[in-house]
Amino acid sequence: MMTITPIAHFCSPLKDKFGIPRQSGIVDELRGRIVFEPEWRNADAIRGIEGFDYLWLIWSFSKNVDAAKHALVRPPRLGGNEYMGVFATRSSFRPNNLALSSVRMVGIEHLPDVGTTILVSGADLMDGTPIYDIKPYIPAYDSHPEARGGFTDSHEWHPLDVSDPSSLLMSLPAADASAIRHLLAQDPRPSYHKDPERIYGMPYGTHDIRFKVADGVAVIMEIR
Repeated sequence: MMTITPIAHFCSPLKDKFGIPRQSGIVDELRGRIVFEPEWRNADAIRGIEGFDYLWLIWSFSKNVDAAKHALVRPPRLGGNEYMGVFATRSSFRPNNLALSSVRMVGIEHLPDVGTTILVSGADLMDGTPIYDIKPYIPAYDSHPEARGGFTDSHEWHPLDVSDPSSLLMSLPAADASAIRHLLAQDPRPSYHKDPERIYGMPYGTHDIRFKVADGVAVIMEIR
């Protein structure tokens, strides 16, 4: 039996599971920060990491700890209607709640209150997520462009178009507006939700992005 404890936690504008990208790397504009726990707030722990462009994060689906786990799951890529073995998917409902993500390193920043932090982009982690380990991504060993992708090879994901008829995103910083557009394009709704009149709320930073989806278009209705 092994006991592991977090070495860091993740800071993100995404405060809830709703809206989290389905995979890392999909929304490159989405920025986040790795903040180390006190015992690892030592610059020596990441000495040399600036030489790598990407990092592997090993983290926990912390909101699913008490959720039921099953051998069969229904991947969103398959419309939520077909079953696959949990180990043949990236379902967030896993026996040990562990996850693996590749993120792009943006830079290293020292903050007076939390010490040395790592800025990354493209993460699929929500705010407060515990991180158990960080390892460098090495292209020579970690990239396999010729590899088969199982059911993902034959079931392409079709992003939504995003409409902002009232130009509500113009009130936000350009980087945040771009990230929100890409998050909505990935259709954060549960795969079984099809009601074109239903309005959803996606928390982003201090804002609540209200939208609905009809005919393949996510329409921004309000930003609270």
